[in-house]
Amino acid sequence: MSISVYASTAPSTNSTKCSKTVSSFGPAKTPAFAAKQPVARLSRKKAKFTCQANQTGFLDKLGRVIKEKAQADIDRVFKGTSKTREKLGIVDELLTYWKLDESDDLLEELEDALISADFGPTSSLKIVDAIREKVLAGKLKNSADVRGALKVALKELISQRAGDCELKLVDQSPNVIMIVGVNGGGKTTTIGKLAHRFTKEGAKVMVAAGDTFRAAASEQLETWADRSGAELTPFQENMKPSAVLYKAVEYASREDNKADILLADTSGRLHTNSNLMLELVKCKQAISKAMPTAPHEILLVLDGTTGLNMLNQAREFNKQMELSGLILTKLDGTSRGGCVVSVIDELGLPVKFVGVGEGLEDLQPFDANIFVDSLFPDDA
Repeated sequence: MSISVYASTAPSTNSTKCSKTVSSFGPAKTPAFAAKQPVARLSRKKAKFTCQANQTGFLDKLGRVIKEKAQADIDRVFKGTSKTREKLGIVDELLTYWKLDESDDLLEELEDALISADFGPTSSLKIVDAIREKVLAGKLKNSADVRGALKVALKELISQRAGDCELKLVDQSPNVIMIVGVNGGGKTTTIGKLAHRFTKEGAKVMVAAGDTFRAAASEQLETWADRSGAELTPFQENMKPSAVLYKAVEYASREDNKADILLADTSGRLHTNSNLMLELVKCKQAISKAMPTAPHEILLVLDGTTGLNMLNQAREFNKQMELSGLILTKLDGTSRGGCVVSVIDELGLPVKFVGVGEGLEDLQPFDANIFVDSLFPDDA
């Protein structure tokens, strides 16, 4: 496949493109925590693409390109939020009976409806207060005005608290994206779908099997790598997770086989287990030791079906890891989609992607306008 886009803002004297050939770890020094030297395990399938490290602006634009293309695929988000939309059907029923002299009672019922869809008490109160302020100012005359004000309040809350939800990729190879979360949240599947999105745009992607605890985790990741056209970085059996990720960054940084993006998998862990959380911090430190500017993104995968129960997880992971964003999965299987708004409001972190189905394309870049419009469509 021929790629015509480029990825480094600085001129380079080395114009040689990265080779597709996978070699051994080479002479790079191994840190103290990776002293064991069993035979390295290699992936069966190599990456299909060449690194775009010398091609101006490729990585810098990649996050924006993915988001822009997703805006043309709003039907997936609409379909994936159907259960939450049905839950919020009561809002339209309330607005049908809207009367200005009964606005206080109806606004209280609106607040209860939002809480029932897991928007959370704090966020729901902020949204309703914004509407109440406009009612008192005489700006809302009928139910259509109130419905419009509800959507505006939601979009403003998300944008004010989360800021830009686009992936922050830089013109440096590799961009290291570290994926963390509890067991069963969908980390490995999410990595596979992210790899698919990146390779679809011509990026050379590698994935690192940092989950050394779960049985068959590396095999599952290798299957996703094969399916998406990514490459599983070589690793050694019985290595510590921090050593696996250190070696993966070294491997993905080699001039003869450089990657555009390295997706680093990690073992699932309970946020209440201090020892496991400390080990996760060591994994981050190992990545930074191999590449001082990395990781470029640390994304927490949260299971949307848990609703507001995810908040404590997110708080603890953010405290330990200084997260750059969130990925909410399985929203298609829940009526608690309001948790997207509540987790953004509570933590002030952007949601980068939402999972709205099981297909490869069903991990969608988060867009506040599309999300709110899918919950409260104009043709409802």
